Amino acid sequence: MKIVIAGAGEVGTHLAKLMSQENQDIVLMDPNEERLSFTNSSMEVLPMVGSPTCLQDLVEAGAKKADLFVAVTPEETTNVTSCILAHKLGAHKTFARINNHEYLSPKYKEMFEHMGVNFMIYPEMLAAQEIATALQHPWTRQYWELFGGSLILIGVKIRANAQLVNKQLSELMSEQKLYHIVAIKRHNETIIPGGSDHIEAGDMLFFTTTQSHVEDVRKQTGKENPEIRKVIIMGGSRIAIQASHYIPNNIRVKIIELDKEKSYRIAEKVKSNVLIINGDGRDTELLKQENIQDAQAFIALTENSSTNILACLAAKRMGVFKTVAKIENIDYIPLAESMDIGTVINKKLIAASHIYQFLLDADVSNVKCLTFANADVAELVARPGSRITRKAVKDLHLPKDMTLGGLIRNGEPMMINGNTQIQAYDHVVVFCLDTAMSKLENYFN
Repeated sequence: MKIVIAGAGEVGTHLAKLMSQENQDIVLMDPNEERLSFTNSSMEVLPMVGSPTCLQDLVEAGAKKADLFVAVTPEETTNVTSCILAHKLGAHKTFARINNHEYLSPKYKEMFEHMGVNFMIYPEMLAAQEIATALQHPWTRQYWELFGGSLILIGVKIRANAQLVNKQLSELMSEQKLYHIVAIKRHNETIIPGGSDHIEAGDMLFFTTTQSHVEDVRKQTGKENPEIRKVIIMGGSRIAIQASHYIPNNIRVKIIELDKEKSYRIAEKVKSNVLIINGDGRDTELLKQENIQDAQAFIALTENSSTNILACLAAKRMGVFKTVAKIENIDYIPLAESMDIGTVINKKLIAASHIYQFLLDADVSNVKCLTFANADVAELVARPGSRITRKAVKDLHLPKDMTLGGLIRNGEPMMINGNTQIQAYDHVVVFCLDTAMSKLENYFN
């Protein structure tokens, strides 16, 4: 598969690194040579200095024969223009990162597709949706619906009071199959567990379960589940504005923005349940004046990752149950995890994961790069005669860095155990370390 990625910024670079693990022909182009200096011998990516709006550079990059052209530069105009040019040159499909959510409305989406922009992604909107989900399930670190909500993936930090602590997975498997533990994140290591692995306090566990057993997971992990009635957001960013639209009207929202003029502009764009405060969200006295002690959630969305982490820690000390931090520096994510920051929002990972699903040969309908686990989740369809359908799961000898979390058969969700026999056309959720995604094709196609 020939893929041209325009823009060696955070999203483009991360996407290129993900795809370098696959057997793909990848060109990463950028007009700034310094941005391409990360490329090394371990990455199967061809760097190219060039402008994505220059026809000659696009031809040299191979846009004429590209199966997919991805434009993820910081400039929306550059992305849209380069996709149109690449399409005219012969690129089969194009994908543009945008900054205007209006472009995603059906009437404009159809217009852009006619012009040659097949897919568009607005990372701020996706991040806002994740924030809204985090508020709906405040006891989780991650909550993700699979197959339209038939199966649920939940990430939870385990405390010493949880029923699961010090138990082996084999003990849990002997009970009613309410859930499947698909991964354990312990310190900086992600483990695809077997029956002999045990659970320790401080582990981040990833469960797959059905809607009817989400509450069972919460109880066994010893988590409270307070109702979110009041939310304070620090930083009046585009993500904050989008998030305020997704948060239900019965929840009171306060957005604290330092820039006075920006505060006025934000006030014109939000709903009636949102109050804009002009001030410094790092000021603990201001937070106390705004009754942070009565808030159930605090969301830090400034452009500074360190500020967001520290603000969330301060909010926790003032009694806030749920904290969400925007962290764009991936190196800071393990730090946030070790400091018990609740949910981490990273636009780079969100955008890359949504694009990544278009780049796989297997029938992957959804892929997510888990923020805390260096791992991927994929929804796949088992093809007739494929390797995954030939034996019971326990006899398939799946790689150690891959596990099956659940399946949908004839519309019904099912947990998977060793005796499960995957059937043709089953929809299966697969959890794998980021090095194993390329192996999926061998099992499902």
